[in-house]
Amino acid sequence: MHRASRSSAVALAAALVVAAGCSPPPEEPAADPGAVAAELDGLFERYFEESMERNPLLGTFIGDPRYNAEMPNFLAPEYIAEQEAFERRWLATVQAIDRESLSGQDRLSRDIFVYERETAIEGARFPGELVPLDQFSSFPSFFAQMGSGQSVQPFRSEKDYRDFLVRIGDAVVLFDQALVNMREGVARGVVQPRPLMEKVLPQLEAHIVDEAEDSVFYTPVAEFPEEVPEQVRDELRQAYVEAIENQLVPVYRRAWEFVRDEYLPACRETIALTALPDGEAWYAYLVKTQTTSDMTPEEIHRFGLDEVARITGEMEAVMKEVGFEGTLQEFFTFLESEERFYFDDVEALLDGYRELQTAVNARLPQAFDIFPEADYEVRAVPDFMAESSAGAFYQPATPDGSRPGVFYVNTFNLKSQPRFGMETLSLHEASPGHHFQISIAQEIEELPRFRRFGGQTAFFEGWALYAESLGKELGLFTDPYSYYGRLSDEMLRAMRLVVDTGMHAKGWSREQAIAYMMEHSSMAESDVVAEVERYIAIPGQALAYKVGQREISALRAEAERRLGERFDLKAFHRAVLTDGALPLQVLRRKMEEWIAGQEA
Repeated sequence: MHRASRSSAVALAAALVVAAGCSPPPEEPAADPGAVAAELDGLFERYFEESMERNPLLGTFIGDPRYNAEMPNFLAPEYIAEQEAFERRWLATVQAIDRESLSGQDRLSRDIFVYERETAIEGARFPGELVPLDQFSSFPSFFAQMGSGQSVQPFRSEKDYRDFLVRIGDAVVLFDQALVNMREGVARGVVQPRPLMEKVLPQLEAHIVDEAEDSVFYTPVAEFPEEVPEQVRDELRQAYVEAIENQLVPVYRRAWEFVRDEYLPACRETIALTALPDGEAWYAYLVKTQTTSDMTPEEIHRFGLDEVARITGEMEAVMKEVGFEGTLQEFFTFLESEERFYFDDVEALLDGYRELQTAVNARLPQAFDIFPEADYEVRAVPDFMAESSAGAFYQPATPDGSRPGVFYVNTFNLKSQPRFGMETLSLHEASPGHHFQISIAQEIEELPRFRRFGGQTAFFEGWALYAESLGKELGLFTDPYSYYGRLSDEMLRAMRLVVDTGMHAKGWSREQAIAYMMEHSSMAESDVVAEVERYIAIPGQALAYKVGQREISALRAEAERRLGERFDLKAFHRAVLTDGALPLQVLRRKMEEWIAGQEA
């Protein structure tokens, strides 16, 4: 509207000049598109540098060591207000760049940047800082994972060790701010459901140790890498003992006692986000941002029910193929109880995934002509967080290769890791799923860094679920039980659509959600409970998988239909993967243009 008003004013001024018998002033020369694009690139670079200054963890995640000693108090009211101002300033700065003067990747980058800033500003109204702890993804467990030396914090040099000692001090401030915020949350009626915080207690208590040597934070100094000089090792070891005894154990104890004595009695019995003040709008916002779609919770719920019905039919077909006599529920019980489907040794399970890594990597050239340089490792989820963690998750590599990607497998309950589910889980978390897609994006140096190292959940998870569907094309799922494993994982994602919206938009109870998932799957009950409580803790996130997969699969089907024999699967995958994790609407526009270009 602003551009139209300005154009009208210019036209009126020109008419008045002509009417007065004067010549209009010469038009300003059009902006040089190359100069505008260069200016935009510079702005994106400045934005990313400022983002790392505000959030040093971003630098640590991508392997930039400059901020490894810093940890901002991102729960403080001042920080939150500054962050909103930061987003508004950068939105206005980039919006001042005329979109019509841009083309190709530059216009795409501007569109994505504006979308992400507007989304962040819209979400500033919701007080997530008042509920900073949960059993699934809260800072205390993440910080312990960092301090274990098995995560993103590097422990390769003397400076690395000293950096983390400084970061511990900042983290203590952040922990204490979390307790301040939670007290405010109690006063304002913004608190967590009781079942989640009951799971948080043992996670905090695990770090209240009598001896520093028993702490996960002691692990990096139990053995040093060769790069750390011998003469400083005793000093560093003692410094870590003092930090554990005087900073870390006390702050974890404060948090544990606060949750046990003060917060847990104030927790709510409801589970829906919509039960909180402004909760209906909050959930609608999360649904929109997690799926990057206009689907309503009711539409998503119906989509989930339809998918559960479809996948159930495919499961029944597998049951008949293997000659099982009985109902589908009896088949589920058989799969849960048959010992041959499960490992009884953690290392054997992990080795099985490492063997799959080799087997899948050998098959990828059948469907791809672009590959990441980064490799990944298979590790067990750390013990202190395993009970409430997901069945598996992925931690990205650094683009310079200094840290590989990590495919974490939860070995807490081996009955939740059936052999028949291994192929599909590997495809999802590792290659060609998360590891493959994220690493490729990070390694495309021509993209602005906010695109290389950011992105949308619906794309990340949609791609990983689509990657599972490639199993048969890659020569996997030859055993009917392994194909059942593929269906079982897709069923999980379909049930998520039903259960997440059921709890947060349709009044379902926690017990109702658990019963629904137990009825429609062969999942272990411990896994079902962890999944349901995950959806309570992070509403809307679980909706991204199927919504994203449906869009990518639909784009592939459209390309196959329109291109016929000219359809090239490798080229399609390259086009999808080489622009980062886009909002689904942006992905559709881009791929429709790609299809049209292939038709020409």
